Amino acid sequence: MDGDNQTWLEAARLLVVDDDPILREFAHHELSSDRVTVDLACHGADGLEKLKAGGTDLVLVDLDMPVMDGFELILQIRANEDLSDLPIVVITSHDDMKAIDRAFAAGATAFAQKPLNWRVLSYKLAYVLRNAREDARLRARAG
Repeated sequence: MDGDNQTWLEAARLLVVDDDPILREFAHHELSSDRVTVDLACHGADGLEKLKAGGTDLVLVDLDMPVMDGFELILQIRANEDLSDLPIVVITSHDDMKAIDRAFAAGATAFAQKPLNWRVLSYKLAYVLRNAREDARLRARAG
């Protein structure tokens, strides 16, 4: 991402969970910067372990993966008290509404369809992360 779009991602850590090694490499290349750390996981179980270690600000999740698919990963994240508020952006080649509806019903925050436009995705991530941080700030104030 170019620096002009990264003010929203100060010290952000993203986790990309996708079984496609090419997409993971592109995600790392396109989204990493001096302020943005991109961690990678090859399936849902791997992703869940990395999330449990802490420090992730936003997770991008593919739906079709071996071991643990994206639907199950989303459910596991939402069921975990420490992770339940984490913003989840689904990235998938699915274009059928049933899969999209199922992802949102499981707890997805936003959706991006493959092939990804990295520039557009960066703006979507900015919006999702900014809203998640503002929501957390308001909850802490109300607290």
